[in-house]
Amino acid sequence: MSAESDQPNFTALLRPVVRESSVSEVAKRLLDHLSEGHLQPGMRLPAERQLAEALNVARSSVRGALSALDVLGIIEIRPGSGSYVRAGTSEFLPRAINWGLMLGQRRTHDLVEVRTFMEGMSARLAAERAEPADVERLEAHLEHMREAGGDVTSFIDADIAFHLETATIARNSVLSDILHSIRSLLQVWMERAGDIEGTVAGTLKEHAAILQAIRDRDPEAAERAMAEHMHCASERLWSSLSTEERDEAEGA
Repeated sequence: MSAESDQPNFTALLRPVVRESSVSEVAKRLLDHLSEGHLQPGMRLPAERQLAEALNVARSSVRGALSALDVLGIIEIRPGSGSYVRAGTSEFLPRAINWGLMLGQRRTHDLVEVRTFMEGMSARLAAERAEPADVERLEAHLEHMREAGGDVTSFIDADIAFHLETATIARNSVLSDILHSIRSLLQVWMERAGDIEGTVAGTLKEHAAILQAIRDRDPEAAERAMAEHMHCASERLWSSLSTEERDEAEGA
């Protein structure tokens, strides 16, 4: 089946943009449908005219939205040929999260909420099941965070490794798979909040408390320490958003 024959089906799924059109609104609408798998990697998107008609917006809004998705690496615009889906569905998540954080989407808030719950469960189970070798690996990740200093990339890598290690120690394959699948959320979250004053010192203190509770094999303390870390991390993330982004998130 050709890409051309699939295009009418895709446009039929699009609902018109109700409010005054904007590039960000059109981009979000397209991203929602792309992330749901309505178009496969390598397939061509409908023409600008078709998208504009389906969304009831000006072609200039569609053109701007497609350019934004091209910059994010979600589609590829080929001059004289059209716009093509670049990534597989599984690769949309980090880009969707990044776009969502930029625009304060409700879906991003929901992802943060789910992560908070999952991380608390992970810490509790890790405290119940950790062996001495497990604790040593967590200690190594925390030490790498300390050694990173001003190297933001290294700090984030070690931070993510700490959380994923905790999930591994929990010895629950489903929980571990879920937390590994939202690794991109951790990455974008930390990158957005990384410049907030006190992030490094606060994060180190919070992780040290989690580690101590796991070392002590105290599930309640581990869950509390993780909940406190999630609360503080959420506050730092919130601080990284502009006033406009916060308003949109609250009104979503």
